[in-house]
Amino acid sequence: MRVQIRRLNQQDKITLQETAGLAIVTLHRPQSRNALTVQMWEELAEVVKKAAANPKNRVLLLRGSGEQFTSGSDLKEFYQMELAEAEAAFRVMDQAISAVERLPFPTVAVINGPAMGAGLQLALACDLRIGSPLAKMGMPVSRLGITLDMSFTKRLVDLIGPSRTKDMVYTNRIFSAEECLQIGLLNYLVAEEELDRFAVEKAYLIASQSAASLRAVKRNVAQLSPRPEVAWEDSQYRFVDPVDFPVGVASFVDKKPPRFPRPGKKDEVEG
Repeated sequence: MRVQIRRLNQQDKITLQETAGLAIVTLHRPQSRNALTVQMWEELAEVVKKAAANPKNRVLLLRGSGEQFTSGSDLKEFYQMELAEAEAAFRVMDQAISAVERLPFPTVAVINGPAMGAGLQLALACDLRIGSPLAKMGMPVSRLGITLDMSFTKRLVDLIGPSRTKDMVYTNRIFSAEECLQIGLLNYLVAEEELDRFAVEKAYLIASQSAASLRAVKRNVAQLSPRPEVAWEDSQYRFVDPVDFPVGVASFVDKKPPRFPRPGKKDEVEG
């Protein structure tokens, strides 16, 4: 049976299409590069919960509409927020990403364009990633004053190692589709016009296997690489730096290079 991925109108945001054992979740905000608002992160968590509750679902496909996966969170939304509100918004995002990661059945990200920041984290929360040559990935948090928490950092390190993780964050490096395939951020790279068909066929191949076997290996891999539980010093902030984040967001909105305050001597690396 061939599944036709439903095309969306401008009113759709987070949609769920369930058919023949596949749950197809689409992120739809093409006018903003599929950047997700806080409300959309909440909707994503609810959609994933709904998909998980359907016993007929065997595989989840996660995709963005148009020539984007998702550019991550809508940073313009943070411009008017107090720091505590911004931190709470990032926690909503973290909960949605974790909901995808904890699904008991296999998940596949279909990446037909940039997956940046929280968008990359969402892709990494999936078990497999299939991309077209338009795919590119990056974690440009250091120009925004966003601080990756341990679970976010761990997803990157598990896939690409400590050195490449540091390179990605230190330099805001963007990896091309070919580079993503080489270092493990992508499992498959296929022509743009074949992407949806290939992803659906791969999902059906996975769905045709023993559900018990798939759930067991997913569970075992997760137990071998558990999420870290960390006491976060004395700070209430896991995701944003109280000094640098307002500077980074303002520079993003104003489309200017950020000018972060220089750290004091106590923050400098000794050696």
